[in-house]
Amino acid sequence: MKTNSGNVALALLTGAAIGAGFGILYAPEKGSKTRKMIKKKATETSKEMVHRIKDAQEELARTAAEKREIFEHRLEDTLSQMSYKADDIIAGLEHKLEDLRKKNAQLQK
Repeated sequence: MKTNSGNVALALLTGAAIGAGFGILYAPEKGSKTRKMIKKKATETSKEMVHRIKDAQEELARTAAEKREIFEHRLEDTLSQMSYKADDIIAGLEHKLEDLRKKNAQLQK
């Protein structure tokens, strides 16, 4: 979702309200026709806003899914690297323990 979509929505609503106001002030039509035109424009604007909100929600869901997938991949890589490092550390400690056992056995003699 673009960061300026909220500004676009606000501008759209503001423009619709201003347009409706000018339409009422300068309408050559009868009041009932003017009200129908305003209702029609309001309905169109409402449908457009619903469409834009759905698009924004879909884009947000796509972005969230992509970010989650990237995070999970990086987490797996990190855990794998940590596992190898832990194995290396354990092997090193076991080697040192064996050396200490040998030295201890020599000292016991």
